[in-house]
Amino acid sequence: MIVEITRFRVLPNKSKKVDEWMTFLNENMKDVLLTLEREKMYVETIFRETLNGEEYLYWYSVQGENGEDVESSEHWVDKKHLEYWEECIDPTFTPKDLNTEVVMIPTKISKHMK
Repeated sequence: MIVEITRFRVLPNKSKKVDEWMTFLNENMKDVLLTLEREKMYVETIFRETLNGEEYLYWYSVQGENGEDVESSEHWVDKKHLEYWEECIDPTFTPKDLNTEVVMIPTKISKHMK
């Protein structure tokens, strides 16, 4: 099982486009959830923060081993999601993986996450 959180910087002046992106994901959650199985993604959460005048998105995920990458998906919702990514995420910023210190998942749940 892979548990991680990664910080990505949003490009300047893209806050409104990020609003649109997050709305898109929330409004199409039924299709979004359908795409997670092939990725072996059990939990995926996006957090948002403005720090020192710069906006960041954090991806938190709990994922099984050997899931498929979102980039290989043919599903329309993944393709649109990646379009937003390309428009909003700063490619010059090295994504920052935060260190995982403790993972707390009850056994009755984790036994289904293989």
